[in-house]
Parts: sequence; structure tokens; C-alpha cells
Amino acid sequence: MMSGGYTSIDNQQVSGSVPAVSDHGHVAVKFTDSDLQTFPPAASQGKISGGAQPPRDADDSFSRPAGASDEPQASGWFRAFTFAAYKPYFDVDTSDVLDRLKESLFPFRGTFTEKTSANPDLYGPFWICSTLIFVAASIGTFVTYIAHKLKKKEWDYDINLVTWSAGVFYGYVTVVPLALYFILKYFSAPSGLVQLFCLYGYSLFVFIPALCLSVVPLEIFRWVIAGVAGFMSATFVALNLKAHISSAGERWFLIVAGIFLLQLALAVVLKLYLFTVTV
Repeated sequence: MMSGGYTSIDNQQVSGSVPAVSDHGHVAVKFTDSDLQTFPPAASQGKISGGAQPPRDADDSFSRPAGASDEPQASGWFRAFTFAAYKPYFDVDTSDVLDRLKESLFPFRGTFTEKTSANPDLYGPFWICSTLIFVAASIGTFVTYIAHKLKKKEWDYDINLVTWSAGVFYGYVTVVPLALYFILKYFSAPSGLVQLFCLYGYSLFVFIPALCLSVVPLEIFRWVIAGVAGFMSATFVALNLKAHISSAGERWFLIVAGIFLLQLALAVVLKLYLFTVTV
């Protein structure tokens, strides 16, 4: 028995309840059973003690796997317009790029396509073209500036040299491999499109040192430099495609000859517009 008007409580297991009072001024209060005695709840699962899941409106930035995204993954043709589609072609080491640059300077080996067949890249071709644009614009500007100053004539910077170089190099390394891709497919000798982009991109590397040597103010020397660079680039592309194109039948020689002459034509165009200085 307790003082204050409360009734006695029997010595029994009463879970989650408050003893009723005797006087009319108090009301009995009961609490519903809960699972507070087990934390976290038995139904939850997780990494620590079964992994209690956060509420739906919680920020799950730290619970998502690395690289996970809320955006739906693109499929089909839409994937071609995502960065993820081209990421594997830029996943190359510096040593890989250097080896491929060295291979392009030895055109008579003809082993470039074989060595890059498992992992063709677009990283090297992109930076080769970008470097060519910079070198062509800077060397061309420097040579014309010196030529004007030696003859004491007024010199003006030609911004068209940058845009023209970008159009030539980016356009050539994109359009020509794309056209060759469909030609080879027509003659039942299909080749990978990225492989062709890779081959043509690295074939332009030889023009970088050639452009640097064009600062020598001798026209005959510039013609020799442009001719040697064009011959090396054309031989590099033709020999690397010869083994593959030979399966196209009797016309394989015409295709290889066309590839060789087209690369030489590029060298002539570069000589006339980039290796020539007019005052």
C-alpha cells in the first residue's frame, strides 16, 4: 500500500503500462508495445549491425557505391553522345603514347596496327592535332614576322592561320578515316573506325618537327622537309593498312595507292600554305 491515494501494485511482469490511480482526478494511461528494447530493429540489415537503412528523404551520398549516379544510363545510339562512351579511348599511359609516337617515326615497320589493335586510343591523335595547330600558327607567325622585319616592311598578325590549321588537321583526321571506313566496308574488308582514327592521328606526328624546321629561310630546304615528312606519313599509313586491305581482293593495290597519294597531297597543301613565306 502506498500513500497519496495510489493502489498497490502486484509483484508481476507489467510491460509498457502505468498503474491506475484510485481517485477520479487521474486517468489511466497506457503505452502501446514497441520495439525500443531492440535497437536497431531486427528487420533492418546493414554493414555494422545489420545495416539500418536511412529514411527515404535522407542524403545517401555516402551510402551509394563509388561512381553511382542517379541519372539513368543511356543505351543504344544515345550512348554515343555521352562521355562514358569515349572514356576507354582516352585511358592510356604516357609510356603507351610515347611508344606509338616512336612507331610513327619508323614507317617501314608496319606493325603499328597490330600493336594497337587491342587498345586504340584517341588521346594521342587529339593532342597531336592540337599541337600541330599551335605549332603551325606560332611558327608561321614567327617566320613571317622575321621576313617582314628583315625587309623593313609592316607586319600584321593573320588570325586566319589558326582557323585554317584547325580546319585542315581536325578535318583531315576525321573525314578521311571516316570515308575509308565505309570504303573498306563496301569491299568486305571492314576495319575498326577508332583504329583508323588512331592510325591517321599518329601519322601526322611527323609534321610537328617538320614545321619546326621550316624556320630555315631556304625554300629548297622547306620543300625537302615537306617531301620527307609527307613520304614518311604516307608510308606509315599505307604499310599499316596493306596487310588488312589485301583481303579486299584484286583492288587492294588501288586502295593502298590512293591512301598513299592522299597523304602526299596533304604534305603538298601544308607546304604551300604553312611552309611558304610571302612578304
